[in-house]
Amino acid sequence: MTQRSSAPPRGASLLTADANAVAHRFVDVDGMQVFYREAGPSDAPVLLLPHGYPCSSFQYRRLMPALADRWRLVAPDFPGFGLSDTPPADAFGFDFDAYAGFLEAFCDELGIDRYVLYLHDYGSQIGLRLAIRRPDRVAAIIIQNGDIYEDTLGPKYEGIREYWRDPSDDNRAVIDEAVSEEGFRDEFVGEVPADQAARIPPELWKLHWPLMNTPQRRGLIRKLMEGLKENLEWFPRYQAYLREHQPETLIIWGPNDGYMPEESARAYLRDIPKAELVLTDGGHWLLETHLDQVVPVIRRFLSAIF
Repeated sequence: MTQRSSAPPRGASLLTADANAVAHRFVDVDGMQVFYREAGPSDAPVLLLPHGYPCSSFQYRRLMPALADRWRLVAPDFPGFGLSDTPPADAFGFDFDAYAGFLEAFCDELGIDRYVLYLHDYGSQIGLRLAIRRPDRVAAIIIQNGDIYEDTLGPKYEGIREYWRDPSDDNRAVIDEAVSEEGFRDEFVGEVPADQAARIPPELWKLHWPLMNTPQRRGLIRKLMEGLKENLEWFPRYQAYLREHQPETLIIWGPNDGYMPEESARAYLRDIPKAELVLTDGGHWLLETHLDQVVPVIRRFLSAIF
């Protein structure tokens, strides 16, 4: 029998895998199968990427390969989101504290003990609870459209505030409407100009909504939205963490955001006055509409940290 050679034939080229490609993995965290995306060298400094609402680690799919030449980027799907398990409610709290505890356990499982935190949407509050738990692990912070100042909350909060004041069926309808495919779509494209909305792929809601459209997952989304009222009580604690620790911070913001307008970005300077603030003409989803402008800013910031 003739033995085949593993070498390429004469004159042929051997193409190797993309060095900056994103890997898609699962890991067991406290008995839950957790999906996560990872890119970059395993021994490189880490950028930890907790996601916001209404999304998953999918929101970082374009940012990760753009930075993977020098940094290790890790983005998990929270329990109950994306491709991760949805544990029973009596086994996992599905509140901001539970998710902060999950992030800590996830990092422990992967052996990550130092990172830059990327804070976006309510991932900002979850990430800051993690920072309060483990301040020794935080090398720096990047904040992108994540609010922790009650006096600067945007007009889109008004419907939720009305529910907090009067949790009637009529007022609950605002939350029920948000937890729908059309509600997801509005979160992504409802506030930016048409030319920017055209850059936001429908997969963000068309693929994510079917993953979330189960009674348990719809319920946990509602619970998180209702829990935003209690989370307001944590805002002074988030602010105190920033004042006390003065982490190196980049604030990069899309002001066309009904929940988090420009004032929400500037408010951070009250507590971390040395932070760098970069404003764009975008909205909540800059990694979809302004990636080419955002990446050089982040690269410059990370290069100064590591």
